[in-house]
Amino acid sequence: EYYRNQLKEVFTNYGDIFEMWFDGANGGDGYYGGANEERRIDKQNYYDWPTTLAMVEEMQPAVLFFSDAGPDLRWVGNEDGVGGTTNWNIITPDTLYAGKPGIGDILQTGSEDGTDWIPAEVNTSIRPGWFYHKEEDSLVKSPKELFTTYLQSVGRGSTLLLNIPPDQRGQFHENDVASLLGMRKILDSVFAENLTKNAKISASNYRGKSEAYAPSNLIDDNADTYWVTDEGIIDSSVEIMFDSAKTVNFVLLQENIALGQRVEKFHIAAMIDGEWEQVAEGTTIGYKRILEIPSVETTAIKIEFEAAKATPVISNLEIY
Repeated sequence: EYYRNQLKEVFTNYGDIFEMWFDGANGGDGYYGGANEERRIDKQNYYDWPTTLAMVEEMQPAVLFFSDAGPDLRWVGNEDGVGGTTNWNIITPDTLYAGKPGIGDILQTGSEDGTDWIPAEVNTSIRPGWFYHKEEDSLVKSPKELFTTYLQSVGRGSTLLLNIPPDQRGQFHENDVASLLGMRKILDSVFAENLTKNAKISASNYRGKSEAYAPSNLIDDNADTYWVTDEGIIDSSVEIMFDSAKTVNFVLLQENIALGQRVEKFHIAAMIDGEWEQVAEGTTIGYKRILEIPSVETTAIKIEFEAAKATPVISNLEIY
């Protein structure tokens, strides 16, 4: 009752709330009714989650619920800022609950045959812990470390929740701010020039030879258009041909997730000395997949789709 009264206070006095965390860290040491003692609870049943979620949703209809079991967003299984290299946005939540032990692997990967759309949210802190401590001022993640976190979260099809704790002034410390601005500079620099602009694109197949599904949709800056093969054609490829040799470091792919997450396996090849050489491979794509490849000078890039749950539906391709 006390817990739900706290939620009522929070959700009715502070405007619209975007997301609510149901953290698995409950029970344990602390002051309970003035007593400093250890408490252990039945994490599956203690909070009566269906009743609690229904109460919150009535007060905040647009809120997203985050927990080990969703129902809207799932924990990724660690607090290191690392999403799964295989990352399905679907999972079956029936056997999950906040704080359940031994579910780290399934939270990382999701489930290819899952029943519910519950994408992973990657969470980590810019500092060693979640709260501000002066002795950690020199331990703030560097811009390069934050960029790596970006690639291992957003670049693996997840959202990123980056904790930045305010200090005793109620402000973000100068070191934290400097690292964030540094990461922004790296992002702006790395993704400054999309090499698909002014490049030529072709595909091994596109549905009905219709322009509505042509490979040109991959590079038209329109998230609502997409390339798709004829029904039943999964083994397929697209090629980008540059007007001159380009140095390539990153390839970004996006599925049209309005039509589901489909791709199970793909690889990337570069044209080097007149031959195709594989430079990267991946499994899932989802909303966004960014693959860092060994820096290569090439006149063309090919993405080959090897396995998928259904015909691939790709909405965007960018090369940097």
